[in-house]
Amino acid sequence: MTPRQAPRDGQIGFLYFPPIRVQGISIAGEQTAISIPEYDIAFDIGLCPRPVLTAPFVALSHTHMDHIAGLPYYFSQRFFQKMATGTCYCPLEMANPIREMMRSWIALERQETPHQIVGLSPGDEVEIKPGVWLRAHASSHTIPSLAYALIEKRKKLRPDLAGASQDDLRERRLRGEEITQTIEVPLVAYSGDTEPAPFLFHDDFTKARIVICECTFYDNEHRDRAKIGKHLHIEDLRPLLSAWTAEHVVVVHASRRTLLSFARDRLASVAGDRPADSVHLLMDFKSNRKRLEQQSAQFDPVASECGDPESAETSDAG
Repeated sequence: MTPRQAPRDGQIGFLYFPPIRVQGISIAGEQTAISIPEYDIAFDIGLCPRPVLTAPFVALSHTHMDHIAGLPYYFSQRFFQKMATGTCYCPLEMANPIREMMRSWIALERQETPHQIVGLSPGDEVEIKPGVWLRAHASSHTIPSLAYALIEKRKKLRPDLAGASQDDLRERRLRGEEITQTIEVPLVAYSGDTEPAPFLFHDDFTKARIVICECTFYDNEHRDRAKIGKHLHIEDLRPLLSAWTAEHVVVVHASRRTLLSFARDRLASVAGDRPADSVHLLMDFKSNRKRLEQQSAQFDPVASECGDPESAETSDAG
């Protein structure tokens, strides 16, 4: 008897919201690693799938194994491939334990891998690209955790100086007067694993262009399980999807037991008046492939099919 072929794991979920790509893997209990190449950052590191390796920054939401296991490999491979040393941002309480983990690899590998660990507290922010800042938010999970937002900071002339002449503005600058104000534009928000918490209604989330949000439980009978594990249940998304003005919401972190067809139906039931094509499951290869083909056709009517993502209607893992 011919043996059954081994399962095809590790496929990358991919969504394109011009000019931003959201790509990675998120399967509850197995691994979560999501990269945003345009902003040089990955949220969580899972088992370090290849697209995540190129991100010079990793923002860890928390240190459960399915979110951090690939971190030593990430640092090692970047060193091996002669990339710049990667930087890992994490909850402040977990910075020293992560450093200890990296030190333990010295004895195992008989070498020291370059790495950078930076602990953050809620409200802390760091500039990761010119004008683009990573801001930490206080999430609520079973261990110390953070959510994150990417914020663009733009300088704009103060409203009270609108219409002022160039000579007047020049004189004010020479006197040391600040003639501009900083405008913050939320770009991408990432919830990490969390129970419902105030940060989800912060402007960084309600006004972000893209929100990447976990939703682990979809059955009505699993409300208590969601509370115990401090995860979001599908019904928790109902008020959030109403409050968020995001052009796109990317839902992640369902388990292999969750049928995609069931997850789609449940998302539609809580989406309210949101446009049909504004809420996505990252691991829904079939729907996302169809969407990408439609996008490709808009730019190139004779574009060939994109890749070969899994299309089976089984689970969010494909």
